[in-house]
Amino acid sequence: MVNSNEVQANPTKGDAFTSFNVDDFPIPGGRDEVWRFISLRNLRGLHNGEFAEAVEQDVTVDAPANVTVETLQPGDARLGRAGAPVDRVAAQAWTSMPSAQYVSIPANAALTDAVTVTITGKGDGVTSFGATVVELEHHAEATVVLKYVGSGTHADNVEFIVGEGAHLTVVVDAAWNNDAVHLSNQIAQLGKDAVLRHNVAVFGGEIVRIVPRVNYTAGGGDAEMLGVYFADAGQYFENRLLVDHSVANCRSNVMYKGALQGEGARTCWVGDVLIRSGAQGTDTYEVNRNLVLSEGARADAIPNLEIETGEIVGAGHAATVGRFDDLQVYYLMSRGIPEAEARRLIIRGFFSEVISRIPIESLREELEDRVAAELAKVTA
Repeated sequence: MVNSNEVQANPTKGDAFTSFNVDDFPIPGGRDEVWRFISLRNLRGLHNGEFAEAVEQDVTVDAPANVTVETLQPGDARLGRAGAPVDRVAAQAWTSMPSAQYVSIPANAALTDAVTVTITGKGDGVTSFGATVVELEHHAEATVVLKYVGSGTHADNVEFIVGEGAHLTVVVDAAWNNDAVHLSNQIAQLGKDAVLRHNVAVFGGEIVRIVPRVNYTAGGGDAEMLGVYFADAGQYFENRLLVDHSVANCRSNVMYKGALQGEGARTCWVGDVLIRSGAQGTDTYEVNRNLVLSEGARADAIPNLEIETGEIVGAGHAATVGRFDDLQVYYLMSRGIPEAEARRLIIRGFFSEVISRIPIESLREELEDRVAAELAKVTA
């Protein structure tokens, strides 16, 4: 058993304790830094082992014929290569999962159709655990949609292994029913000149916590992490990121945008970027913007930039939490647009900067429809 002081006494965010064994983590409390925003008592025992019966995740994969799709057993050498879980729930998922899903795109393949991995909640009375590995061999190109639907309690680990010169676009779509609880630990490992475009959309679920991490293994890596989320009354969404620049001449760009409305709507965004002493030539920027649309809603935005070398191209961060820009509303109203419609137009424009970058037209339209459905609830 690892002492809690040993777990927390780390020189940088990138050196946080990791383990595949749940017993190596203490049960978290409400004062622990990485858990202080979430309601532990509403996690249905995921954090302390008091969860309902553990079952296998319900997963289906729709992929072109040249893509390898396998179900792996725990202990398979193809699992865990990107890194170990960074918190107790992720380690619990690793320890308790009956199986894992493996998706591999061969070297030099350029997929024209997206690979879709759908995970469906198992409903009441059980807790599903799983892992998914997506691997692109060198110079492959692919788009992968990881979609979560249905109801239930679910925790998982997801690995993205992007080989030399490969280009992976990922869309993580948390389209849960509003009674679902989901905690996901996601790790991307980028090889030389590899490109990752990681997109997250969170509109459904009672509690959704996604923890993506990016690690570079060689120079030339390029990671872009984009996200949109819209929380209603009683929903809690947390995105907690770490981009670990440990090698020279890599790039990252992070942009998340969220909106909240309704009593008790809560969101938390934590963006950690670490530039280590050997990461000369790093170019990075991160930003988080939040619109609070009603009383009783709360957004927390915490950007962190840790720099150990001054020999970089650039580094910056920004975060805002606020209400409408009254000047924008006034401008539209002065042109004959009713106030309620003006507010809806501003919110759609707010999200479009992120949604427009998703390469799948049908998914862009679906996300725009979800935003429109949320806006129908917004009152003047």
